[in-house]
Amino acid sequence: MNAAYFSPLTQTVEHLEPHIWRKVNRLLVRKALVEYAHEQIIRFEQTGSRPDGWLTYHLAADRQACHYSFSAMPMALRHWWIDPASIVRHQDGQPTELDALTFILDFKDTLAIPADKLPIYLDEISSTLFGAAYKHTREALSSAELADADFQVLEAAMIEGHPNFVANNGRIGFDSSDYHRYAPETSSRFEIVWIAVHCSNAHFAAIPGLDYRTLLEQELGKATLNHFDDCLRQRELTPDDYLFMPVHPWQWSNKISILFASDLANQLIVPLETSQDLYSAQQSLRTFYNRSSPHKCYVKTSLSILNMGFMRGLSPYYMAGTPAINAFLNELLSNDRTLVDEYRFSILQEVASIGYHNRYYEAAISQDNPIKKMLSALWRESPQSRLHGNERLMTMAALLHVDPQGQALLPELIRRSGLTANAWLKQYLHAFLEPVVHCFYAYDLVFMPHGENLILVLDGHVPVRVLMKDIAEETAILDEQAQLPEGIARLAVSVPEDFRILGIFIDIFDGVFRHMSQLLMEHDVLHENDFWQQVAENIAAYQAQHPELAEKFARDDFFAPTFQHSCLNRLQLKNNLQMVDLADPASSLILAEPLANPVAPFRPGNRA
Repeated sequence: MNAAYFSPLTQTVEHLEPHIWRKVNRLLVRKALVEYAHEQIIRFEQTGSRPDGWLTYHLAADRQACHYSFSAMPMALRHWWIDPASIVRHQDGQPTELDALTFILDFKDTLAIPADKLPIYLDEISSTLFGAAYKHTREALSSAELADADFQVLEAAMIEGHPNFVANNGRIGFDSSDYHRYAPETSSRFEIVWIAVHCSNAHFAAIPGLDYRTLLEQELGKATLNHFDDCLRQRELTPDDYLFMPVHPWQWSNKISILFASDLANQLIVPLETSQDLYSAQQSLRTFYNRSSPHKCYVKTSLSILNMGFMRGLSPYYMAGTPAINAFLNELLSNDRTLVDEYRFSILQEVASIGYHNRYYEAAISQDNPIKKMLSALWRESPQSRLHGNERLMTMAALLHVDPQGQALLPELIRRSGLTANAWLKQYLHAFLEPVVHCFYAYDLVFMPHGENLILVLDGHVPVRVLMKDIAEETAILDEQAQLPEGIARLAVSVPEDFRILGIFIDIFDGVFRHMSQLLMEHDVLHENDFWQQVAENIAAYQAQHPELAEKFARDDFFAPTFQHSCLNRLQLKNNLQMVDLADPASSLILAEPLANPVAPFRPGNRA
């Protein structure tokens, strides 16, 4: 039979080659050792040292006569820099091939994954390996080439995903063809689906000064908008009774067309056409960048894909208040002279939203549930309109990027900048950390400032300012008594006193800086002590400039000896379908032993 007959089958899996599979399994086992030990799920036993100063370790598995051995360098924040080539699995006294799925089974009792969720976690590990194999076989740009790459080229080039989660590319729901159509790393461009939804079940919200028709004319153009109106009239429907909204193609085919069949049959939902513009998925998977017209808005839609502990829907109830929250925060931050003049810090506003209610599921289920979040969308400002002169954009996740040859992008940026490592780091901390710290101390305002949620604005190869995104869903004011306008009260939350500053310690120190410091050590750029001293010096200088916040600095001590260790993998292992109760996130947290604060030794006034 002609081999070409099989080509549609093999195209989606041709990246699954034996040597690549061995490579990505070794890297994922290394990550599992690092992150599970970091969260004290597993504990190593030191067995000796190498002549080069690295320590050797032994880890007994749950499986009988099975253990792992490897070499590592202990670092701050209970982090181990593990040499991946040194990892050996021993079974019955013999070395065996490394396999990430086998690793999970070797420690399934220790990991304590509920029996009904273990197969799903294995699915997530398999999917993570599937994606990693693709990323290591595609024609990828080197880190040296990426240092000068376009914003969206960089976005698609990212390999690792979330640096803390082991199963970080689960994407349960996509098949292998969907992966190639919609995964950000494939650089695929696709049309989104446009539908009309009846106003009896839907609502539109926007920031002040922006109305529905103006937004849609900007996004679709008057001709397309008029055409959609005509499509409704041809069905003898009244356009004013409907809102036009975008839907992910996968969501339309797999969820809306089936689970909303009653609404389709009764013309409460009317399919229109696919978009003329082409979009590409961002790292967050359900957010799309307009490749045809980059100055138009990002589009973010519900996507019922299970990834890193959540089904990635959008609540229609949250959508109702999203633009108002964005407008409130934008006004607050735009009137802060420190943020505007010193840091030029700003947010990308989610300017408009549409939420659609499925009345059947909402009547059936009273509590929060992903099935009630299947049909909503929002529009977020494009960062392209924020650039000046020779500035360019880069996802902050790129600072942790390592290419398939093992070379990191961060050292390359520093080298090309012409600055010393300390000088580059000082500028980066000024652009990113200091304004986030100021928001916390000045307004009790916390974001989720991990790499994917930040866009760096670079001048040459140096960060000069940042743009924060994912505002409404991942922002809070840690003051339950805060006086807020009607409709955005959900911003104000109460958390235990020792949890208040974890948005900096966990999201930034643990989620970003822990990994940056290893990369700089690994590439002989900067010792970790120098890294943390620079972090301390930047914030000490900030605090010296703001004596009016002294009481806040004392209440939430940036230089405290230790801080609580809130664990992400423990949450996912406990319940990979919904890690956190979104109505009360603090109550869901799982803690390991406190972490020693790496900036504590550099508290202002301490002797070096």
